[in-house]
Amino acid sequence: MHITMVGTGYVGLVSGACFADFGHQVTCVDKNVDKIAALRRGEIPIYEPDLDRLVESNARAGRLAFTTDLAEPVAKSDAVFIAVGTPSRRGDGHADLSYVYAAAREIATSLQGFTVVITKSTVPVGTGDEVERLIREANPSADVAVASNPEFLREGAAIRDFKHPDRIVVGVNEPRAKKALTEIYRPLYLNQAPIMFTGRRTAELIKYAANAFLATKITFINEIADLAEKVGADVQEIARGIGLDNRIGTKFLHAGPGFGGSCFPKDTRALIKTAQDFEAPVRVVEAVIAVNETRKRAMARKVAAAFGGSLRGKTIALLGLTFKPNTDDMREAPAIPLVTALQDLGASVKAYDPAGMEQARGELSDVTYCDGPYACAEGADALVIVTEWEQFRALDLPRLKREMACPVIVDLRNVYRSEEVIAEGFRYESIGRSSQNGHGI
Repeated sequence: MHITMVGTGYVGLVSGACFADFGHQVTCVDKNVDKIAALRRGEIPIYEPDLDRLVESNARAGRLAFTTDLAEPVAKSDAVFIAVGTPSRRGDGHADLSYVYAAAREIATSLQGFTVVITKSTVPVGTGDEVERLIREANPSADVAVASNPEFLREGAAIRDFKHPDRIVVGVNEPRAKKALTEIYRPLYLNQAPIMFTGRRTAELIKYAANAFLATKITFINEIADLAEKVGADVQEIARGIGLDNRIGTKFLHAGPGFGGSCFPKDTRALIKTAQDFEAPVRVVEAVIAVNETRKRAMARKVAAAFGGSLRGKTIALLGLTFKPNTDDMREAPAIPLVTALQDLGASVKAYDPAGMEQARGELSDVTYCDGPYACAEGADALVIVTEWEQFRALDLPRLKREMACPVIVDLRNVYRSEEVIAEGFRYESIGRSSQNGHGI
């Protein structure tokens, strides 16, 4: 099938490359001339494992193309996906749908023959209705069906998630659209991926409900971690103990410094605003956002506690800046409020991240960026593990101790076993596990 993907951000580029790998003819469209030129050269604008290989192989095979001209590919497409950004609207937290609606109007003028227009962007309930209205307003003679097909991709594992999904959700109000989406995803039938067909509005709400529930699980275990520290319990064992109950499950029960990224913060805010508009408030989700925002900045106090509450004149080294490993995404990363809080407490900050340094420079000022974990640790009074990159899971602890001015590790991801770190002569603080160190520095 001929597919046009409007938008070459995270969702559009990964989806377009994967559809091409299925054998479809895909054209990715973006208004950013420099980005399209870079993609044609094989330069990938985001960090995602194996995406460069996937793009290169399908472009070489002639199944994947990049252009700034939307009209030509849309005219010959069986399906057009809208995968543009829907950031939080400044001031009120609603999803900014201006890019989605602009894309719909532009698509409408180029449609020829029956075409399915699919919103893949994360959008509030009712957006598909408005997209359809805008298309029919701009082109009353268009033979078009509008569908919803939300994405459920994890940054750092997006290609695997696309090709081996837990489920594919498709919201359609028209039989021809169902047939077209069935054909697009037919290659996944071999993987026995369940395709759930539902109404368009239901599909839109499924995406928001899923992200809000996962954000709630993270926030729940973070609050249990705080209680565990106070009572002398171990949050990792608690998570395992409740996660073995198959009604709860083990995923998203890892205590840490709070959630960030491109999805959970903006999607939970957008869900709250939608619920308020329909006079059906989601109080649990409101609490999740409030707790998470407080938590991210509170991590600096955890670092300060290792020094009796004062960080003035101290040098703090951070390992990991991105909101999760295997991505360069700094959007709403816990590292951002952590750094500013540490600086407010009088500390100097050094940092190292395997992929996110360039992005971090645009978000954080007065930070010394280092070439590796040991360079980052050199002369530091405390080492803070912020993101659980694999490179940080087996650090040479004796070497770290030699490099540091003071042997303190604050592990915000519970990467290490406390007894092993303490045995090497460190003071070690983690999340949701009582301190075994006895006294502060």
